[in-house]
Amino acid sequence: MKLVIVKSAKEVHGWWHPLRPYGRRECTAERFLLNPYIGCQHNCPFCYTRTFPGYFEEWRDKGTIFIFENFPQSVAKQLDRLKIAACGYLSPVTDPFQPLEEEFRLSYQLVKVFVERNIPIEVITKGKIPQEVIELLSQQKHSFVQVSILTWDENLRKILVPGGVDTDALLDNLKRASEAGIYAVARIDPIFPYITDNPADLKRLVRLVKSAGAKHIVASVVDIPVKTRKEIFSLIGRIDKKLLPAYYELFKEKIGYSLHAKIDYRRYIFSELKKICEEEGLTFALCMEFALTGRELNGKPIVEGLNRYFATSRNCEGMNVPIYIRQGDKFAPLSCDGACLLCENPICGIEELATGGAWRLSDYIRWSKKLVSLTLWKGAE
Repeated sequence: MKLVIVKSAKEVHGWWHPLRPYGRRECTAERFLLNPYIGCQHNCPFCYTRTFPGYFEEWRDKGTIFIFENFPQSVAKQLDRLKIAACGYLSPVTDPFQPLEEEFRLSYQLVKVFVERNIPIEVITKGKIPQEVIELLSQQKHSFVQVSILTWDENLRKILVPGGVDTDALLDNLKRASEAGIYAVARIDPIFPYITDNPADLKRLVRLVKSAGAKHIVASVVDIPVKTRKEIFSLIGRIDKKLLPAYYELFKEKIGYSLHAKIDYRRYIFSELKKICEEEGLTFALCMEFALTGRELNGKPIVEGLNRYFATSRNCEGMNVPIYIRQGDKFAPLSCDGACLLCENPICGIEELATGGAWRLSDYIRWSKKLVSLTLWKGAE
């Protein structure tokens, strides 16, 4: 492994949706996507970022991890230019609490930047969340944690997430967050067909994360990027070679750049998991799960999101996090549930948010200039 320190010129930005305009994104709430590192020591063989270009190619081919050392300071300056802000998302493509965070502390610094301005931030990890981060998050009422726990079987976890922390440590993340009054989400994401999909095993896992303090479950079935299918089939072969013919047969639905499990299989798994969550008193949603509609646009297939059939929460991450607007040196929440994609009467005045665009910093600056009427500020709590 090689570490390369990079001066950051990156800007905060919103969701990027690879299927647009052939399907509406599933992520209901707006987010500022924050990636202080590119490349990850957790080394999950199935990680979709292995297909990404640029820095990610060097990570995949050479194991190089890039550290954007001045990113927290850059983000702080960007936020200070805005009058409207979304919740931070740390991180969508690289684990913020991989082991090198102990040395560089960029994720901790980013959480501090958001909390100091009273802007919510969520963290998602397969690593250990430092206690100082838990303490920071507890100071901001709409900040929350997501912890990825793929299986209760520790031997299997070591194969799927070889560089991550053990299952007990993951459950402890949920426990410490919950005890600090922080909303805690468990991600059974992704589920591996015929390996981690047994309903009895899923029920055991749901009960474990519930006991640790989770209030919401996010799930998906693993998809197989065409570019890395050899590596993923090799992973399945290491677990059980007898499963390979079943995988070849199951993964025949191509959506975008990936192979997906047949829709009937996915509907069955999601129905089972939804039922388990309802029995245990937890809300449930899916992450980036789509199905072919049989229709086309410009010769390409149109897809639909599956959350409309399975989600039991308004926002797919369970937590309702409103848009925030500036009040003096800090930000305050609007009286909304943050489900921008579902919003029909935006009190923020930004009707574009409901269209699910790939928003950039320039858009937030443009919207900030629009917020000049004092009537808009009355929506703040």
